[in-house]
Amino acid sequence: MRNLFIADKQEITQAGIKYLVSSIDGINPIETVQNKRDLINDLINRADAIVIIDYLLFDFSSVDEMLIISQRFPKSDWIIFSETLTDDFLKRVVYEGDTFSILLKSSPMQEIQSAFIYALRHERFICPRVSNQLLNANKSAKEKSETALTSTEKEILKAIALGKTTKEIAAERNLSFHTIITHRKNIFRKLDVNNVHEATKHAMRAGIIDPTEYYI
Repeated sequence: MRNLFIADKQEITQAGIKYLVSSIDGINPIETVQNKRDLINDLINRADAIVIIDYLLFDFSSVDEMLIISQRFPKSDWIIFSETLTDDFLKRVVYEGDTFSILLKSSPMQEIQSAFIYALRHERFICPRVSNQLLNANKSAKEKSETALTSTEKEILKAIALGKTTKEIAAERNLSFHTIITHRKNIFRKLDVNNVHEATKHAMRAGIIDPTEYYI
């Protein structure tokens, strides 16, 4: 049996969580914590507990503080349960805190129960709406990186996509081989790609080259 700590000050949320987990085997007892100090003290005594927390309503000063405490108690599992969460917050929690599941308070009952079942198995659960939010955020970031290319980088990307070698591009632009290599590295970094094929797909999507110009 694992303890459940509810770090949420809304009484209606506390009651709802207690009702939802009442039918799940393996969770007992349930305790409400009012602040960060109480949560840490409880985790010292029951380090393998499940913590469900509304980050926006709790007294953490930053996401870093929450991540540090979760790392201090690696046997614990955390479920973020809030109304709305920013893209930056979600990226930090998903990529840096592998013990965190994420739900929205508008999530259906089945998803909330699934999150607890996953936590009991020390697995994470990300609700579909949060997954979509992250995907859209990553897509927007890539689109911004594309527009961040300089005019010279766009021209070099077009040449790369059309199959020209680094030596050929350097000769055409009257630049050194190493200068083109540097431009190439910067282009790949900005687009977050690893090879010419991925860079070419970005170039076509951004309209830098016409698909009719490119033959696979």
